[in-house]
Amino acid sequence: MIPGAGAVPREPFKAQKKPPQSVRVVELAEAAKIPTPPAPRQESGLKLLLPGPLQKRSAWKWLCSTASDFALVALNWLLIGAMLVPLRAAFPRVRLFEYAAGAPVSLLGIAILHAALITLLSYTEDLYAPGIDLRAEVRILGKSILLATTVLGFAYGLQGFPWLTAALFSAAGWLHFGALCTWRWQVERQQRRGESGSRYPRNVLIVGANTVGRAMALHVAANPNAGRVLCGLLDNERPIGDGVVGRVSDLARLARTAFVDEVVLAAPRDRNLTLQVLREARRLRLDVEFVPELFGCKPSASEVDRVGDLPVICLHSEQLPTAALVLKRLVDVAASGLALLGLSPLLGTIAVLIKLDSPGPVFYSALRAGRKARPFRCCKFRTMVTNADDLKLHLRQQNQRSGPFFKIADDPRITRVGRFLRRYSLDELPQLWNVLKGDMSLVGPRPHPLDDFAKYDIEHLARLDVMPGITGLWQVTARRDPSFQRGMELDREYIRTWSLIRDMQILLKTVAAVVRGSGE
Repeated sequence: MIPGAGAVPREPFKAQKKPPQSVRVVELAEAAKIPTPPAPRQESGLKLLLPGPLQKRSAWKWLCSTASDFALVALNWLLIGAMLVPLRAAFPRVRLFEYAAGAPVSLLGIAILHAALITLLSYTEDLYAPGIDLRAEVRILGKSILLATTVLGFAYGLQGFPWLTAALFSAAGWLHFGALCTWRWQVERQQRRGESGSRYPRNVLIVGANTVGRAMALHVAANPNAGRVLCGLLDNERPIGDGVVGRVSDLARLARTAFVDEVVLAAPRDRNLTLQVLREARRLRLDVEFVPELFGCKPSASEVDRVGDLPVICLHSEQLPTAALVLKRLVDVAASGLALLGLSPLLGTIAVLIKLDSPGPVFYSALRAGRKARPFRCCKFRTMVTNADDLKLHLRQQNQRSGPFFKIADDPRITRVGRFLRRYSLDELPQLWNVLKGDMSLVGPRPHPLDDFAKYDIEHLARLDVMPGITGLWQVTARRDPSFQRGMELDREYIRTWSLIRDMQILLKTVAAVVRGSGE
């Protein structure tokens, strides 16, 4: 499910999807007479100003790579500036050491300009393209640094600076080359050791259990740190088992239950089957990639990814509101960090009251179902007796909420201080640490315990497509509504209509609810 995406009528558990906005292989769609997607919504000013790489699905990886390169080049120049100060004192007559030794602002400008030139030229040479090997990276870095350094030295020479400063720029270029190559070598070394796997890998479903599909499955399974996790293979001809988890007709069900991110067509030979998968995957808002049979030839297109030795062509890529999501995460980090710092006296006071009120730990930590059902430890102030989880099994028959969600009025497990904390939602404050860590967001569907999650129906899984939150639309709209289905509908509505403004509205309503003491 794409946050902020509109809905179109379809089966219940797919009601939050909308037709995709882009298909790279237009000819295939036209030949199959696939209905043309509706005109995209008017783009926001933030997206119009956003660089193209930040609007792709690999935006975070591109941003991290360019930011690390930029930072290394800038730090190298600051190091050069620090070295020039003692050299100027030791050799006062050498004009080269006079340059920028006493002008940190000028040196910072050079650092930013040089870093921008190097990263820009590297991007044009596909340095940040997926699947590129270390040897190609070294070649591209050498070429980009040489061109950027030449342009920079020539430009400063035309401005009247001594041409001797070109030697300084050359020395800086060699320093940049060594630092950037060493950084990449270290990253590749960690990947080989399995130390730098993606925190949120993409779940992959392969259509076709032929030779190509098997080869790709083996590579994905053998390289878990490459950012992909194999969910299985679909095939209409081969028997179930040995990696084959279903037929093509099972795509919708498996995509939901396995939280699939992308579908890969492994060298398909049946045109109708290919079009069927493409239509269904587009309807489910899944990325679709295609492994062609190239008969030993190497493709030269820049839009080709690689999984091992196999070229993978992207047929369709979902358009995420990347800029808004990045801004949401920045707000989460800044707000949770400042809140933890500012509320530290209150947190300490609550901890003392809990210890004085009842025996047991201050915090209650339990596993919750996070994004894509990944479990994480959710922290709260303890508001119940220490054996509350054991007593829950005996109180199940008194549950006053429909569905898997458990809630009863006047819960006998709640302590005196716990009742006050729950009334004003103060027991949720430690979850700011979960937000800072990245397990949760300030606003989103509330995370449920694993025993409640185990009772989800298939349509309920849609709420796990996004990061869980401390508060959400359910909490500020129908907090006391006993209907579990009503809460699920509100969570799915939040995901469909998500925006930063909607988050701010929910936060303001949450503050008002906390002040009123409407918790239970």
